[in-house]
Amino acid sequence: MNVKSNIFVLYLKERFKVIIAFVTFIVIFFIVYSLYHISFEPILYSSILVVTLAMIFSIYDFYKYYTNNIKMKGILRDIQYVEDSLPESGCLLEQYYQEIIKNLYERNKSLESKCNNNNSEMIEYYTMWVHQIKTPIAALHMILQSMELGKEKRAISQELFKIEQYVEMALHYVRMGTMSSDLRLESYSIKSIVSNVIKKYSPIFINKKIKLDFEEIDIEVITDEKWISFVLEQIISNALKYTKKGTISIYMDNESKETLVIKDTGIGIAKEDIPRVFERGFTGYNGRMDKKSTGIGLYLCKKILDNLSHKINIVSEVGKGTIVAIDFSRKNIEIF
Repeated sequence: MNVKSNIFVLYLKERFKVIIAFVTFIVIFFIVYSLYHISFEPILYSSILVVTLAMIFSIYDFYKYYTNNIKMKGILRDIQYVEDSLPESGCLLEQYYQEIIKNLYERNKSLESKCNNNNSEMIEYYTMWVHQIKTPIAALHMILQSMELGKEKRAISQELFKIEQYVEMALHYVRMGTMSSDLRLESYSIKSIVSNVIKKYSPIFINKKIKLDFEEIDIEVITDEKWISFVLEQIISNALKYTKKGTISIYMDNESKETLVIKDTGIGIAKEDIPRVFERGFTGYNGRMDKKSTGIGLYLCKKILDNLSHKINIVSEVGKGTIVAIDFSRKNIEIF
């Protein structure tokens, strides 16, 4: 059934009472004429005249109904122009409805403008805060360099590294709304990106005595280096956080040549938690036990990978470890 047919059926439903009333009047018309024993010819002539006028009126009424429906559907598709696009009101009640719609529209625009201003101010503040906090972090690095090597220095260095990671997470969280304007899709070597991330986290590997199994990767993918590096940092950071001992393996999947796999031998994720690990703020059972999980890292990873047209999948078993797979295979991606 096409659009016109649907509208026609709706029109008949809405005008059902009018049609019943019209038919009732015609029947009454026939009954009255028959009671007075008037010949059939004037009855037929009168009926044809009334039905013809009713048909002309119905065609005109359906035309207005149809055009108004098309206009309203157009407004629904592009609600921002509602004020100038509403069809002409046919009665006082419709006029009231249109006034209500216009008032709600103006109020919504005002609230939207206020929210946008508040959001812009918040982004400016947190961006400024992130850049300001980098100054004392840099100062702490200089103080650490002057300290003698020992357990205290290593412990402070690790905590300072965590602070830097949380600052980076906050910055990426704030920038998420404007990520599309910050993307630069090019062909990059996966090996190079992963190597840089591993180098960054090498002190954590050494301190926790976690073995790294990094297989040879010889593949280039279309992605954004800065954003995908952040994703890999989050995944490797989680692997290190929840792996007390054992190995973290990084390799390309044998079956899907463009899928990067990061596998750990950590505490794993409960089966019932896996469908929700990408929800904002969700920490799961192990996250609550650890009391350090924010529930933001994997949420950001999923959002970033969706914007990059990449896929992420997690398989895990409690007590045996977690496997995170990132699928880079995409077709028809434009390189800037």
